[in-house]
Amino acid sequence: MKKILVLLIVSNISSYVYSQVPSKLKITSLRDGFYIYTTYGDPGDGSSYPSNGMYVITTKGVVLIDTPWDTTQFQPLLDSIYLRHHQKAVLCISTHFHSDRTAGLDYFRSQGIKTYSSKQTYELCNKRHEKQSQYYFTIDTLFELGNKQFETYYPGPGHAPDNILIWFKAAKVLYGGCFIKSTETNSPGNLGDANLNEWKISLNKVAKKYPRANYVIPGHLGWDHNGILHTLEIIENAIKK
Repeated sequence: MKKILVLLIVSNISSYVYSQVPSKLKITSLRDGFYIYTTYGDPGDGSSYPSNGMYVITTKGVVLIDTPWDTTQFQPLLDSIYLRHHQKAVLCISTHFHSDRTAGLDYFRSQGIKTYSSKQTYELCNKRHEKQSQYYFTIDTLFELGNKQFETYYPGPGHAPDNILIWFKAAKVLYGGCFIKSTETNSPGNLGDANLNEWKISLNKVAKKYPRANYVIPGHLGWDHNGILHTLEIIENAIKK
């Protein structure tokens, strides 16, 4: 049975200092109340690579899914959200322990944002010296904030041993993070912490659990509704090599 976590957060809206959004931060409307934000980081080869996060507008504040990879974009993202929507971010969930998902956790916490991850992610962040969330959950959890409900789902290892997905049932939006590959690439990406055989098993679980997702959001590059099956094809090809 899923643990139900009801968050009643009263936002104290006060004067706020806006900053101009740099070109390093891109915000794209997905559908009503759902936005993909993209920042850029170095994957280790000196290049600049896009990394997606998501934020969702609720009647009790804004939910952030993952943090910017670019450490210069923590406050610009918060400024941009307030400037666009006149609401503050109140909650952030990281979907696995890599820095493109967790780099901003300490900063967001310092700004009064409640930060969450799975216990597995929390422990891996400690072990790998990455930023940790303030709170963690131990099982798949249903969150409720204002007029939005969403659930976390751990399908098993894949891109990382702790990767989770987040499902907004009413909107049919599945946020896959780095567990899901973009249809713009045929590469499995960073496999340093991956388990290809388990990833295939986990993907089949996700495909069965969320067959009606209208949007499947990957951790990098573009998105559509075909991300699960495309990722499965990529992983199957990688296993054969």
